[in-house]
Amino acid sequence: MLIDRAEDLTVSSAGPLELSPTLLTFLSSTRERLLAALSAGAPVYGVNTGMGAMSKRRLDDAEQRVHQRNLLLGRAVGGAPWLPYAEARAVVLARLRTFLTGDAGVSAELCQQLVALLNSGYIPAIPLEGAGSAGEIIPLAHAFGPLVGIGTVLDADGNLYPATESSFELGPKEGIALLAGVPGATGRVWLQVEPLERLMGRMGEVAAGALAVVGASRDPYDRRVGRGDELLAAEQARILQLAGSENSPGALQAPVSFRVAGQVVSHVRRTVVRLAEAVDRGVDGVTDSPAFLDGDFLGTAGFHGIDLAAHCDHVVAALTHAAEVSTARIHRLLDPAVTGLPAQLARVPGPQAGLVSVHKRAVATTHALRRLSLPAAIGAMETSNGQEDVQTFSWEAAGNLTTATRLAREVVAAELLVVHQAFALSERDIPAGLGDLHAAVRAVVPPIDEDRPLGVDLQAILDHVI
Repeated sequence: MLIDRAEDLTVSSAGPLELSPTLLTFLSSTRERLLAALSAGAPVYGVNTGMGAMSKRRLDDAEQRVHQRNLLLGRAVGGAPWLPYAEARAVVLARLRTFLTGDAGVSAELCQQLVALLNSGYIPAIPLEGAGSAGEIIPLAHAFGPLVGIGTVLDADGNLYPATESSFELGPKEGIALLAGVPGATGRVWLQVEPLERLMGRMGEVAAGALAVVGASRDPYDRRVGRGDELLAAEQARILQLAGSENSPGALQAPVSFRVAGQVVSHVRRTVVRLAEAVDRGVDGVTDSPAFLDGDFLGTAGFHGIDLAAHCDHVVAALTHAAEVSTARIHRLLDPAVTGLPAQLARVPGPQAGLVSVHKRAVATTHALRRLSLPAAIGAMETSNGQEDVQTFSWEAAGNLTTATRLAREVVAAELLVVHQAFALSERDIPAGLGDLHAAVRAVVPPIDEDRPLGVDLQAILDHVI
């Protein structure tokens, strides 16, 4: 894939990647201007000075020659567990994307080294935990140490290897540029946007199936109810179209969990839209510090990832609420008073447990989501002798989002299995709009006529349907 401008590079960009001659010329031109500006000898943070509390210390020429590599060497204090392969690759992609704007003033050669890393089939071993600073200095030191022979790398199977010796040398400002901003959190969150969009689609479909199988009143989904909120109106209309518009006789009010699906899914959509916008700001905005803008070195606060961290927190809270509502519907679907079906959706209630334990798993998963919903951005602690006196923990917020997405998928899979079994025991037809979804479930889940380890069926749904 030929990259001609920064915007061409996305988290889904597949290799082999190549930077266009036009882009390389732009990077080289910016680099020349930066080196000319440095030659004036004015203090530039992290280039001819120390870092953090040591920023008042000027470096002599000999110190400057090794300083950029040492910035990576002295900050790689993390360890296992490591980021999964796809997440680590997304971190490198996000770093490269920010470099291609020219704000960092790094060389074309450094950008080509990042491309070579992305094309190699190996990724840096980046610690999953322990960022603990204003920004991401610790994980980024691990992410880019291998460029200069420091640290370890992983293959796609998770095997760990020492970084190979490298003849590449970081030039002035390139070490600090590799450690700047929040490309780690940005890349990790960037990777979750598409799975979240798929998950939201399934949430609406599964909720529509639950409405249909119990014959819940469609009044809450009437088009008039969405007045003043286009996103809600669209989600309500989609659920109604999937479930069908026919009300059951006497179905005046279903339990709340059946009535609020539109609000719940549209709220998740709203938070994900805002999260995606925050990612765009993270890859397109000025995050380098010092940034080289219009010939000037400017110290920035691009490392303060509150925008991204807060929107991660919002999505996690929205997913947690959605899981609570889904788990409540599962419980109602096991109740003959709501469905008119055999208790616990067992073929033979009593001797058979039915799907009661599927609900128990959803309860446990939802409880795990609740524990993640404490905002990551709360709890600043000082580091670097008070130079870094606040932080946002955006790295941890990104990790919470990744885990929350996985757990929310598990709850949706549980509800889908329960809805599928309810249709199997019901005289109701599966609505046409949900036919493909339930055909996909039938393809991987045999009929549930007696008790069996349903964890296997849930995993099949997760692997092939959700």
